[in-house]
Amino acid sequence: MTAHRPRIVQALARAPVAALGLGALAATGQAPFGLWPVALVALAGLTWLVARAPGPRQAALVGWAGGVGHFALALAWIVEPFLIDLHAHGWMAPFAMVGMAGGLALFWGAAGGFAGWAGQGLRRRALGFALALAAVELARGHVLTGFPWALPGHVWIGAPQMQLAALFGQNGLTLFTTLVAALPLLLPLGPGRSAGAVLAALMVTGAGVWGALRLEAPMPADPDPPQIRLVQPNAAQHLKWRPDMQQLFWERLLDLSAEPSDPVPELILWPETAVPWLLERSGGALALIADVSGGVPVMMGIQRGEGNAVFNSLAVIGPGGAVAHVYDKHHLVPFGEYIPFGEVLGRFGIRGLAAQDVWGYGAGPGPVVLDLGPRLGTALPLICYEAVFPQGLRVPERPRWIAQLTNDSWFGDWTGPYQHLALARLRAVEQGLPLLRSANTGVSAVIDARGRITHSLPLNTAGQVTAPLPPALPPTPYAQSGDWPVLLVLVAALSGMVAARRRK
Repeated sequence: MTAHRPRIVQALARAPVAALGLGALAATGQAPFGLWPVALVALAGLTWLVARAPGPRQAALVGWAGGVGHFALALAWIVEPFLIDLHAHGWMAPFAMVGMAGGLALFWGAAGGFAGWAGQGLRRRALGFALALAAVELARGHVLTGFPWALPGHVWIGAPQMQLAALFGQNGLTLFTTLVAALPLLLPLGPGRSAGAVLAALMVTGAGVWGALRLEAPMPADPDPPQIRLVQPNAAQHLKWRPDMQQLFWERLLDLSAEPSDPVPELILWPETAVPWLLERSGGALALIADVSGGVPVMMGIQRGEGNAVFNSLAVIGPGGAVAHVYDKHHLVPFGEYIPFGEVLGRFGIRGLAAQDVWGYGAGPGPVVLDLGPRLGTALPLICYEAVFPQGLRVPERPRWIAQLTNDSWFGDWTGPYQHLALARLRAVEQGLPLLRSANTGVSAVIDARGRITHSLPLNTAGQVTAPLPPALPPTPYAQSGDWPVLLVLVAALSGMVAARRRK
């Protein structure tokens, strides 16, 4: 018995290290890599490690280590905002990386701990981890304002299987992913123990075939769609607010808006915080915008003040510079646009990275739908990472399309902007609505109601693209029901495992 103990200790020590590597491999399924087969195999390996753990604590440690590896690679871009002003914020970058990866990995650790507690044997623990991981990832989209970025289900973005989001949303995709990864352990039939792997392959293939057929189905006909121009000024974040550069970027926005094209745009989109002045102090600038656009409405990102509050806003400017619509961003970025307990931390000089005001931005009242007239129809405006939250797109009045104004220059050049674009594509599939996004440095894109990019501007380039507004599809099952079906399935399944554990 004593001779075997060192081997057991060594195996327990190696498991978290292996989980760390498998978690990182699972992150290669995220944009821009898109290696979903690698991610699926890695997640299956992590499920196996959790299922083999001898107890809840060890299973929680393995799950947490897998989460650390996953989020450390998938969210490596999180250090980029702190490097914009290296002198002021650079010292926070390593804390942000360690805190983000280790903190979000706690959700995965909780899933592992549940599997180790509720499951008796390899199969039940594998099933417990698959269900619990899907449940905690759903919760991650809501806890502490939520951060549903780099979910396991996001590995399918860009693949035909992404179309399942029209039925079950991103959390349904995650449940599909975790169950497929666990199947080789759930059905180990025969000498080769391959029944589960075969069924997993059939599920992935079946979902891919269904998704491909959905992509090939004809779209509603629109013989005379409205034309919309996306403007991308390419204002690098470290230059964007410099007094000697503001005029350059301002003139670039005006020139790109006035650029002649055939067809002529009927609406122009500028990115988030495009205008360098507060809305209430921009009278002359608004009139100039209306003049260079030839009276074409301009939907633009701008900051505005009201009382003691400053808002990250969107405004639609009509003929003569009149303000037709205003929307204030309501889902703000913690530590980016506001600081929790800001009244205390602000006294020490700590403030939101993206907010110009020490106390951060004020939050708007909530989502709105803008009526842009008979040609353009109604639009649901989103500012920056509001497009990450599917629950924010479920509004009483279904819009004709979705508009996203964003400044992805905060996210660096490697993975962040492409992941943000991928999530916008997923929102289009979930709702069955086209989504048009104007991004400061890119990627600006026209996305149809099935998540395909029809027109785009590359990252880190200045330019404009004028394209027809894609047609909308009828409301998808997910648009009608939201996450309730997936939530009910998870609650029922997990409750069943808890009840079975208590009976034993």
